Order: sequence, then structure tokens, then C-alpha cells
Amino acid sequence: MFNAPVPVVLIALSMPVLFFFQRQLPDMGGAMAFAPVDLENGRWGGLLTAMLLHGSWTHAIMNAVGALAFGAPVARLFGDRIGPTVFLLFYIGCGVIAALGYGLVHWGSNDAMVGASGAVFGLIGGATRLMGGQGRVLSLFNRRVVSASIAWMAVNALTGLIGYAPGAEGARIAWEAHAFGFFAGLLAIGPLARAFGKGPLPDAASDEPESRI
Repeated sequence: MFNAPVPVVLIALSMPVLFFFQRQLPDMGGAMAFAPVDLENGRWGGLLTAMLLHGSWTHAIMNAVGALAFGAPVARLFGDRIGPTVFLLFYIGCGVIAALGYGLVHWGSNDAMVGASGAVFGLIGGATRLMGGQGRVLSLFNRRVVSASIAWMAVNALTGLIGYAPGAEGARIAWEAHAFGFFAGLLAIGPLARAFGKGPLPDAASDEPESRI
């Protein structure tokens, strides 16, 4: 986190900077937010622009810290040449899939969603398969990957319940987007590592086969 590659630092810095300018807009950027009903009406732009917006300073700063912490190992995996481009596409792709998943789950809803949390959870998913891998991607079914994924989704489910607490109706968290982003990163990191980084590393502590996902 404290020695993150430049692309990761730029993404993290962009979040509070963009939120500063977002606050100057008459609608606080509402026109660029994503609502599931947009899919029904053929408006797809919000899948991308929603991740440029945040709901508060706390929201923006937490996502910036998350991007720094979990984006660093993912960015290092892809190297310095084409790596920054691959990392950026990975980040954006996870964010778009997160928003799309949220839209499909809540099809037709007018409840808008903003934030880069889905993309950040994609970084978390990717970083989860790098834990203890010495710079390489662990098998998707590695015990550490499975246990960490279960733990992350449990935390995600608990945070999603915050919006249902009495008096917290304005604090609804798009936990579904987090989940879609996480699994997008978890699955995509393997093929991308084989194409642009170091290949998957089988679990040396077990006889589990190397994942092809």
C-alpha cells in the first residue's frame, strides 16, 4: 500500500479529487449515476460513469484506501510495460460487471448507485488469489483462496444489512455490486496472469490441481 505502483496511486487519488469536483455540480453528479432501470431503457453509460462518483468523503476515501491496499499486488503482477493498461482495464471491467450485476438483480429499479466499490472489490478478488503466492496467482480452489473468499462475502453480507437497520434507510449499501465485482476479479485474474503476467501457482501444500479458470 505504501509502495504502490503509479497506476494504483493515480486511481486512488482520482477518487477524492473527482468527488471534490462532483460536489460542485448542481445535481451532485446524479445524471451520471447508474440505476437498474437504465438497462431497460437502453442507457448503458452509467455502468461506467457511476464508478467516478461517490456518496460522501468517507465513501471516496475508503475506496481510495482499498484501491491502494489491494490494487498494488494486482498491478505488480502485470509488470511495467503493457501492465498499466491491463491493470486499468481489469479495474474498469470489474466495476462495469459489478454495476451490471446490481442492475440485473434489481431490474427495473430507479434506485441509483454510485461509487467505485465494485471495482475495488474486483481488486480484492484479484489480490485474494495472490495471497501467499509469492507474486503468482494461486489456484481458484486453493484452500486459502476459498476461505478468504468466504470471509470477504460474509463481511460484505453484514455490511449490506446496515441499510436495513432502523433509522439507516439512507445508508443502503450495494452489496450485490461488491459481490459481482469480487467474483469478476477472482475469476479474471487467472487468465490475465497467464496472458500478461506470471502463471498460476499450484498449492504446494496440497495435491489440488492447478485451476484453469
